This record gives sequence, structure tokens and C-alpha cells, in this order.
Amino acid sequence: MKKNFLTVAAMTVVAFFVSAEIAKAADVTFSGQIRTRWELNEQTGGTAATGGAASTSPGFNNQPDDFINSSVRLGAHAKITDGSSAFIQMQSNRTWGDVGNTDSGTGKGSGNASSVVNDADSTVGIHQAYFTLHNFLNLPMGFDAQVGRQEIVLDGWRLFGNTIWTMGMQSHDAIRLNHKHDNMSLSLAYILRSEDGRAQDQNDANDHDVYLAHLNLKGVLGGQFSGYYVYNDNGCGTVVTASANNVEGCTNLSNNFHTIGGRQVGNMFGLNYRAELYYQFGDASGIAYSTGGQSTMGVDVDRDAYMFGVRVGKAFNNASFKPSVTLFYDYLSGTSDADQTNNKWKSFDTLYDTGHKFYGLIDTYLGIGAGGAKGTQGLGLQDLAIKTKFTPVAGWTVKADYHYFYTAESVDANTNTRGTATGAGNANGNFLGNELDITAVNKWNANTKVMIGYSNYNASSAFRLLKGASVGANDANWAYIQFDVKF
Repeated sequence: MKKNFLTVAAMTVVAFFVSAEIAKAADVTFSGQIRTRWELNEQTGGTAATGGAASTSPGFNNQPDDFINSSVRLGAHAKITDGSSAFIQMQSNRTWGDVGNTDSGTGKGSGNASSVVNDADSTVGIHQAYFTLHNFLNLPMGFDAQVGRQEIVLDGWRLFGNTIWTMGMQSHDAIRLNHKHDNMSLSLAYILRSEDGRAQDQNDANDHDVYLAHLNLKGVLGGQFSGYYVYNDNGCGTVVTASANNVEGCTNLSNNFHTIGGRQVGNMFGLNYRAELYYQFGDASGIAYSTGGQSTMGVDVDRDAYMFGVRVGKAFNNASFKPSVTLFYDYLSGTSDADQTNNKWKSFDTLYDTGHKFYGLIDTYLGIGAGGAKGTQGLGLQDLAIKTKFTPVAGWTVKADYHYFYTAESVDANTNTRGTATGAGNANGNFLGNELDITAVNKWNANTKVMIGYSNYNASSAFRLLKGASVGANDANWAYIQFDVKF
């Protein structure tokens, strides 16, 4: 026993000094972020209103709730050799005083209130952890491989973003190959979105894999062009019955679909502009069945969806307060009863977008295209907005955005995805309401940014019908103060 103890002790000492020498050899730098936000919130809650929390909780019912969220991150980047490096980022998200209440805001802790001992808190996790190998396998063109848990943020975050506003943000288990040369960059990625396990999932029928190709060219029409191809491999395609070797069988019908498109952004004739167009095709039997659009499993439903967006803006940098104004319009296709009768699914899926940046800061329309309680329940979205920005005093930027929201298909056009049948025959139309967002941003110092905001959503009768009975008020208000400290 004594001999074994001495052996273990000796191995521990050796491991300590070996790891210390490795740490000395590597060039390690640390980074961190503490983000704390107070919110007064009337829009969150109500299953039919936002797709989360209990139906009895506040949600467009003039029942304000205030809470404080915090996000803490600590990252370490190690340059191991000239050809390899690694990055690890730990993260903890919590709501102040939370003891496990699932309705108390976002980024909830697991028992971190004053009434709970601190050693019961287990909320620290890995947000990113990947290694990078430069000139991987000496492949043609010279690709750098980035392997592990990582954020994938592309262009304006339309299809791939990190959600930016949520405390946790979005990261992926992925393998990514990156190449840059002159004005061209190319990225190829594989994302394992969902792994159903080895023992019960025959032929990976219930796994969800995503394949991405992204090309960016600078110097095009006064700016840059990006092209996309994304393939979602999600579902069996055919019904696989449960067996001794496949206990679960096929839990998903086919949701295998392709997304292709492009984005052009730049400056011409004194105007800044953006234009983008994306098209989706493939299978949609799984989502059509899960939303009640098809009553029989095995029915083939074709996906045929698209979205386009345009933006034109003008900045007056030589005028007082340096004002700018931007006109903005997005159209995301939706699915009607007639479409589903013809076995078509036309709701555009926004993939991994940062919807907070595009569809109003109050975040009423997230998860568009999923056909569920969030977004517009498969009816698509139109967003007509005017956005302004100016600098009233040094160090402060004030933004004011005003949105007009409409569905692409009227609220009465699809009783299946809406979940409410009225027989009103388009009496409720497409108009969903207006949203006003006012944001003041101050760069306190090189490492600290302060944001103060207020938003109001003025809802229409069509919006209240679409979102369900838990939406009783005509509007919702939201206010917040956020401190973002990086080091």
C-alpha cells in the first residue's frame, strides 16, 4: 500500500513539472468579459406569446418583471508552435438571486442565491474549446483547420451569428477549414448539431449534421460579395421502425434541405447598401407533420422557401451630430393552407441567424420558419423599417429604429401552423404591429461599454390572434441598462 502511494505521488510530481515546462514553452494570453444587464420586461413569457415559460407568466399582458442577468467569461489562447494554437473559453450565465425558477429571465443560475451555499453552484461550462492547425495536411490552397466547440459568425450574421444579445450566445461543435488569399476568403465547415448516440440510433438516422461552404470576395461593386451553400441533413427520409438494434426507430421524418444564396454590401454614389437573396429546397415532411400540416406520416412534402433583404442608407458625417438614416426591408416567405394541401412547405428557415439584429430588439420574431410558437408559426415575415443614428455629444451614440411588421401569408391563411381556426377568411390580414427601439451607447473607456435602451411593441389584433389567448394587452414595454467590461 505504501509502495503504491509513493508511486502515485512520484507520478504526480513528474506530471506537474512536465506540464509546467509545456506551459512555459507555449505563448499563453488570457482574456475575459463580464456583462451585467438589468431589464424591465413585459414581453417575455406566455407559451403562445414567445414560445417559452408558462402560459400564466407575464407576456404581453402589461405585467412587468425586472431582473438582473450576468455573463462571465474567461478565455485562454495558447500559441503552441508556429503551426498550431488552441483556445478555451469558460462561461457562466446567471440571473441574480435565482434559486432555480425557470421563469426568471434568461441565463438562469442553478441555485446561486444568498440562501443557497455557493458550492452547490454548477453553472460554469465551456463556451468555446478548439485547436487550430495552420496549413493543415498541406492541402491545396493552404487551409487552416479549426476543430472543436466554436462560434461561427459570418458577414452580417443573417444565417450564421452568435445571437449577440443572449447571455450565452451561440457556439457549435464543428470542424472548419479556412483559407484567405488577397481579396478572397473561403470557409468549409461541418457542424454536428445533434448526436443521438450509438447504441440506439441505427445508421445515425436521428442525428442532425450541417455542411457549410462560404465564399467572400472583396472589391466587388464598391464593397464585397458573399456566396453561401448550406446543407442540413436532419431526419431519416423514410420511416424506420423500432427493432432490437434500433430501439428508437426513426423519430424524425425528413428535414433534409439545402440553402443557397448571396449577399452584396458596399458603398456607391454616397450611399451604403446591402442586398441579399437566399433560396431553400429539399424535404420538409418532418416539420410539416410536427406542426399539424400533414395527418399521415410518410407523406412527402417539398420545401420551397426564400427570403430577400435590401437596405439603403446615407450618413451625413460633416453635419452636426453626424446623423445617418437607413431604409430597411426584409421578406421571408411563409406557408398557407393551400401550400400544404399541395404538399409544399414555403416557410423560410433562418438557420443560425442573430434575429435580434434584424427583426426588432424586443425579440418577438425569433426562430422564424420553425413553424412553432416562436416566430410567426410558419406564416413568414415582412419587416419594413427606418433606422436612424446620431452622436449628440462626444462619446455617446443614439439609435432610433421603427419597424412595421407583417406576415408573408395572412394570419387566416393557415389554420394548421397558426393553431387557431377562426374561419374569418383574411379578416385579420397580415399586419402584426409596430416596434420602436431607442438605444443609447456610451464607450466609457477602451474596455467598457454602457448601453441604455427602451422598446415598445404596439400589437395588432392579428398579432394577438396569431400568438394566442395569453396575449391580452395591446402593447409591451421593455427597458434595460447593460455594462459590458472586457479585458
